[in-house]
Amino acid sequence: MERDGPLQVLTVATAPYPDQRPGPGGLRRRVGVFQGRRHYLHNFLQSVFSCIDLRDRQGCTVVVGGDGRFFNRTAMEVGRLIVGYHGIMSTPAVSCAVRKYKAMGGIILTASHHPGGPQGDFGVKFNSANGGPAQEAVTHKIYQISRTLEEFTICPGLRVDLGTLGRQEFDLENKFKPFTVELVDPVESYANLLRNIFDFAALKELLSGEHRIRIRVDAMSGGAWGPGQDFGGRRPDPNLTYAAELVDSMQDGHYDLGAAFDGDGHTGVRGFARSMPTSAALDKVAKATKIDLYETPVGWRFFGSLMDAGRLSLCGEESFGTGGDHIREKDGLWSLLAWLSILATRGQSVNDIVKDHWRKFGRNYYTRYDYEDVDLDAACELMEDLEILMMDKSFAGQRFAVADNIYQVEQADNFEYTDPVDSTITRNQGLRIMFTNGSRIIYRLSGAGSGGAIIRVYIDSYEREDVFQDTQVMLAPLATIALKISQLHVRTGRSGPSVIT
Repeated sequence: MERDGPLQVLTVATAPYPDQRPGPGGLRRRVGVFQGRRHYLHNFLQSVFSCIDLRDRQGCTVVVGGDGRFFNRTAMEVGRLIVGYHGIMSTPAVSCAVRKYKAMGGIILTASHHPGGPQGDFGVKFNSANGGPAQEAVTHKIYQISRTLEEFTICPGLRVDLGTLGRQEFDLENKFKPFTVELVDPVESYANLLRNIFDFAALKELLSGEHRIRIRVDAMSGGAWGPGQDFGGRRPDPNLTYAAELVDSMQDGHYDLGAAFDGDGHTGVRGFARSMPTSAALDKVAKATKIDLYETPVGWRFFGSLMDAGRLSLCGEESFGTGGDHIREKDGLWSLLAWLSILATRGQSVNDIVKDHWRKFGRNYYTRYDYEDVDLDAACELMEDLEILMMDKSFAGQRFAVADNIYQVEQADNFEYTDPVDSTITRNQGLRIMFTNGSRIIYRLSGAGSGGAIIRVYIDSYEREDVFQDTQVMLAPLATIALKISQLHVRTGRSGPSVIT
């Protein structure tokens, strides 16, 4: 298409917003916030670019993709880009593309597990040059810039055809080189990467051969499967509550394996890692195999640091996120292919493999209670009072009895992490109560919600012999103790958690 002269680049005056502090998952807000506040999105994107040294920005490449939720197409008109076809590129695919194209970083338009649609959530996440979530120092710099921002730069006449693969070039005013936007297949590079990891021929035989297995996959209408802008009216969170239809469908034994992805979804082991609140089941495997184990704060960026240093191959966290060192993000599709590879090699069902594992290593009964949209001030006060109680010298050694179960506190702390790569210290990552029998209760205040605070309570109990019982029944005594210590229901007015995982 012919264009009349270079496109005008404008500098627009703006006023800063005080609430643009990105968390581990980026900046997440209700769609109405991005739509209703003047220049809200522009401000944040300018803050992202401004946090990078000017010399690094000049001539650089940035990858942009999204999970297809409402407002993606509007936000896609901002930036210097390699873009996924139709603006869709899952989080693992963006990480893969950043690494393939040696980009300065990637911008992912996603609010992860949170609902989509006009009344739902929208988010902007910045991944750095390693393909993983930006380190805390970077997100802090973005926030500081956002608080004093006075202007942003935009080219209002630039319109990208998101439905045509290939390169599009634009002449911009006062620029020596044309501005290039390349629309790429959001699957190709990522699929080629997976082909180098897994034996696709063996997996094909597993799924289509004479003794094929039956699997059911629920992509939850996210980036891994023709997304709808509101994810079909469902919350794209692959837990036992929001993926209940998949769970129910597995009960009659018709399927051999079930998997669900969220909105992002898509060789000699050097190390294992898990986020601190995650089930400690991995610890037993690491000890038995003499492979290094790292216990990190919540946030995939901590895994990325270890991977970049060559210390980590496999990792996971309690929100059903697992991954390997092929990229620097959680990867649901990789996880499914890993399970299929295990089935192809072992020749057993998932049920038999899991039971064999419990017999060999014992079982960690584990659950997570989420209390969503709690008043922020009330949540902060609860956590502060709970920490004061736990840090009292008399707390260690206390005994709690529920029916015939007695639990004695061995120690309590507020988890902090020293990165073994760069020695940076991350503090205040969750209140932990450890009992003498290996059980744990953990409390965390999460900033992942857009409608208020989320208080999460994690309960983990190890059993060596009694490994075939119902999880919630086995953990009921610890749950009672967790609520008694925190007085959570009394102080929040809740009668129970929003979600039990």
